[in-house]
Amino acid sequence: MIDAGRIAGVLAAVRSRRPLVHNITNYVVMNNTANALLALGASPAMVHALEEVSDFVGISNALVVNIGTLSTPWVASMKLAVEEANARQIPWVLDPVGVGATRFRNETSVDLARMKPAAIRGNASEIMALAGLSGSRTRGVDSTQSSEAALDAARRLSRETGAVVAVTGVVDHVTDGERLVSIANGHEMMTRVTGLGCTATALVGAALAVERDRLLACAAGLVFLGVAGEIAAARSPGPGSLQVHLLDALHALDGQALAVRARFG
Repeated sequence: MIDAGRIAGVLAAVRSRRPLVHNITNYVVMNNTANALLALGASPAMVHALEEVSDFVGISNALVVNIGTLSTPWVASMKLAVEEANARQIPWVLDPVGVGATRFRNETSVDLARMKPAAIRGNASEIMALAGLSGSRTRGVDSTQSSEAALDAARRLSRETGAVVAVTGVVDHVTDGERLVSIANGHEMMTRVTGLGCTATALVGAALAVERDRLLACAAGLVFLGVAGEIAAARSPGPGSLQVHLLDALHALDGQALAVRARFG
């Protein structure tokens, strides 16, 4: 059973071990992602050059692959980094940003999903598109579906890829194909800040670096962001200040806040 106490244990492990999380992510979110990882207690690196990704994976504790701003050289770097992570048994998480929007994005996402990610995190439309459901569409990086609508797709994708699949939305759902955890944390204002889905994926990466139960790790990363987002929203008149308060809330996050605020379905 996943509860606030186990989530707090993952947080304590992140802060004691300070895992190095290697991110191959998009230009839009690099600064936000790095700061969120630092605020939580992890150590971020943004490394994407083909000439060094393998070496850097070798000194990292987790890998995050985010396809938000794709280019052919970056795809080559992603695949090389994933191969190295798999060879070294380093957990990696895929964020298939905008899959369903273009052929290049679809092909890249499918190729990466076949390379044994520990976890996949996306919104409902992305997960449905990656699972290959007919009629699913994305609108850029925005979901056109509810997270509940993607539950069957998430379970199927998990069984097909072996990854734990996290669908984020008003309620987040995490499944390993059999077990399901639902998380009802977060705040509507978070949708007004770019890249918080990408931030969720990075926090999942930090949790995977210290926790072998991948379902627990994925749930923990989402709870960290959701609870911190609620705290930040209560202090923020708008999305600009939310970004600052979110970093402060991640930094101050503790077991008591998780015990009081974490909501599981």
